[in-house]
Amino acid sequence: GTAVVGSKPTGVSPYGAVDMIRNVWEWVEDWHHDTYTGAPTDGSAWVTPTGSYRVSRGGSWQFYLANYLRSSDRNGGVPSYRNGNFGFRCASSR
Repeated sequence: GTAVVGSKPTGVSPYGAVDMIRNVWEWVEDWHHDTYTGAPTDGSAWVTPTGSYRVSRGGSWQFYLANYLRSSDRNGGVPSYRNGNFGFRCASSR
């Protein structure tokens, strides 16, 4: 199952980010696109044009294959889909 937030201190990134893999996939603001053609170059979310799938990143406790256990894993999903493998992360650009 899922782990308590911050319970894996050896996994903290050099930037202070915690719990980036193996808890739940995280929904992000970006819409899924087949290529990066037309993607924003300033690091902002890719919100136009919209699509059928949102991007989820990270990895879920239920999926043990190495392919899915990395913070750079990017999947597409239907925004209305809900189960114990998906969550979200509150973030700030400060």
